[in-house]
Amino acid sequence: MAGLSLRCGDCGAQLRSVEEAQAHAEATNHANFVESSDAVLNLVCSDCGKPCRSQTEVDLHTKRTGHTEFADKTAEAAKPIDLEAPLKPAAEDAMDVDAAASASASGEQQEMVVPEVNKEMLADLEGMGFTLARATRALHFSGNSTIEGAINWLSEHQEDADIDEMPLVPANSKTEADKPSLTPEEMKIKAQELRERARKKKEEEERRMEREREKERIRIGKELLEAKRIEEQNERKRMIELRRLEKEEEKRAREKIRQKLEEDKAERRRKLGLPPEDPAAAKPSAPTPVEEKKVMILLTINFAAELVKSSKLLRGNITLSALPIRPATKAERMRDCLRNLKQQNKEDDAKVKRAFQTLLTYIGNVAKNPDEEKFRKIRLTNATFQERVGSLNGGIEFLELCGFEKLEGNEFLFLAREKVDKAILNTAGAELNSAITNPFFGVL
Repeated sequence: MAGLSLRCGDCGAQLRSVEEAQAHAEATNHANFVESSDAVLNLVCSDCGKPCRSQTEVDLHTKRTGHTEFADKTAEAAKPIDLEAPLKPAAEDAMDVDAAASASASGEQQEMVVPEVNKEMLADLEGMGFTLARATRALHFSGNSTIEGAINWLSEHQEDADIDEMPLVPANSKTEADKPSLTPEEMKIKAQELRERARKKKEEEERRMEREREKERIRIGKELLEAKRIEEQNERKRMIELRRLEKEEEKRAREKIRQKLEEDKAERRRKLGLPPEDPAAAKPSAPTPVEEKKVMILLTINFAAELVKSSKLLRGNITLSALPIRPATKAERMRDCLRNLKQQNKEDDAKVKRAFQTLLTYIGNVAKNPDEEKFRKIRLTNATFQERVGSLNGGIEFLELCGFEKLEGNEFLFLAREKVDKAILNTAGAELNSAITNPFFGVL
C-alpha cells in the first residue's frame, strides 16, 4: 500500500506530494525523505473555510480571527503518494542556467519580481509580529510549505544582513532563490548565539519576576503594619472608654457615701433634738483628698456598724426566710470573691494587687486566644500559681465562675473550648479592672 505523505527526516515536515518534497529540498537543502502512512493533517475552519495543516496553524488562526471550530477533513483529502512523478531533469536545469547565462551575455536585463508565497501563511506570520519582508523571505526560502518551517528558518537566519530585504526572483523563472548556505562551524556559532540569547532572556524574566515578588512582599508588609496600627488604635479607644466607665463608677460610689453621710448627720441632729440644718447655709469648703479619705473610712465604719445593728434587729423581730431573696448574679459573685480575697489579705496590698493582676492575665489570655489549650489549662500544684492565686481565699473560686473546672483528681483547672463565653470573660475582666483601680473596692 502506497504511503499517504512524505516526511522530511531532517525537520519532520509532512509533504503531500513529490513536487512539494522537491520544493522543500531546494529551499532547505534537506534530502532525507521517507514514505509515511500518516496523512497530512487537514483541519478546515467551520467559519471561514481556511485549511490548516498543523495544530500550530490552528492556534495562530484562532488567535488572529477568534474562530475555534474546525472540521477534521484529513481522511477526505488523503490520497496515496505517486512516487513515480517525474523529477525535473538535470538537463532542463542546465538549459535554464545556459539560458540565463546567454541572456546575461547578450546584455538583456531580466525583470526581477517578488516571489509568490502562500497569502494565508503570510498573514499569519504578520499577525505574529514579523515584518512583510521577513515573512516573505522565510516562506520563500523554507519551501512555502508550513508555518513551522518558516519560523525555524527565521530562527536560524535572524542575524543575516539581508533579513529585512524583500527577496526578488526573475519574472520568467519558476525556481526559487538559493538558500544561503552555512558551514558547520557557522551553524554551531549561530546555535550557540541563539542559546545565549535565550539564557539572557530567561535571566531577565527571572529578575523581573523577583522584582514583582519583592513589590508584593513590600505591599503585604505595609498592609500588615496598617492593620496592626488600626488594632492598637482600637485597643487604646477601648481602654480609654473602660477608664471613663471606672471613673463614673467611682464618682457614683463617692456620691452614695456623701448621701449616706448627710443622712447620718441629719439623724444625729434629730436624736439630739437639734433643728434640721438650713439647706441655704453656706457649704463648707471642699475637703482635701486625705481628709476626704479619712471621712469616707469613718463613714464606712459607721455604716458597717449600722448594718450589723440592723441585722440584729431583723433577726430579733422576723425570720430571714420571710424576706424576698434575689439570686446573686455571676458578676456579683465574682465581685464577692475579689472582695473576700482583699479583706482576707488587707494587711498586704501588694499581694492582693499581684493576685488581681495574675487573674486578669489568665482571663485576658483565654479571651484573646480561645483556641490555645495552654491558656485554658492551669496546673494547681504550680508553685507560682499557688503563691499568687491558689493559696488565697477566693482566687480558685473566681476562676471557676469564669468556666474553669477541676480535672484529673483536682490536679488541673481546665476550661473546655465549647464553654468559653466571651461575655463572662469580659465581665470578669471588668470586675478585675475595677478592683485594681478603684481605691474604695472592698471597703464596704
